[in-house]
Amino acid sequence: MTPPVVLTIAGSDSGGGAGIQADLKTFAALGAYGTSVLTAITAQNTLGVTAIHPVPAGIVAAQLDAVLSDLPVAAVKVGMVSDPAVAEVIASRARDLPNLVVDPVLVATAGSRLADPAVVGVLLAYAHVLTPNRHEAGALLGRAIETAGEMFAAAAELAALGPRAVVVTGSETALDVLHAGGVGTALPGEPVPTGNNHGSGCTFSSAVAVRLAAGDPVPVAVAAAKAYVRRGLRGGGSWRLGAGPGPLDHFGWSV
Repeated sequence: MTPPVVLTIAGSDSGGGAGIQADLKTFAALGAYGTSVLTAITAQNTLGVTAIHPVPAGIVAAQLDAVLSDLPVAAVKVGMVSDPAVAEVIASRARDLPNLVVDPVLVATAGSRLADPAVVGVLLAYAHVLTPNRHEAGALLGRAIETAGEMFAAAAELAALGPRAVVVTGSETALDVLHAGGVGTALPGEPVPTGNNHGSGCTFSSAVAVRLAAGDPVPVAVAAAKAYVRRGLRGGGSWRLGAGPGPLDHFGWSV
């Protein structure tokens, strides 16, 4: 059987835990054929980001053209976009990007700033699903998002900017909030006691894209992605890869 093709447009993480590397691992683990467009190269490990080299907008456009002109892309995940010109390139091709999942990567797990909310903002209207954590939702809206009620309100406000669905993640109780079809829904979860959560947002959004490519409706895709991330967090919980927050177990090696 031919696997569905999923495209990630994101930055590279030299430590392998997040970004393009986490996206491609997720695609492979969930049975999709992964393709990629690099927006930036980072010098990064579990302790943080020490350097960022943006990929010129013309090269990003050429990568997009190469993939889209040849491969039957069924879903697209957009991650780190720090250059306004690159954001415009992606926005200009939005009609060619099916099942577009936008993960507004603004700050790395270790705290390094990766993008400006205004840059990411031009992509919101094109998103099939927007997947900010509560801190990213707060950055996009200009206020702190802490409580469940604030997550519900933030999801509704972000949905009003154009995305067909918004999932706000990252509560301390593992509660996520889905706003779709004008309705907010609580997605309860069970917290996983681990410090190894590097790349969990990238992994979640990539898993949503895979399930959309397979034909799942948004609520089903989101629930499947949430379950996949939980398994990855549990599997990598005892790993000791690096001195900072480590990666998830994408392939179920330890589950």
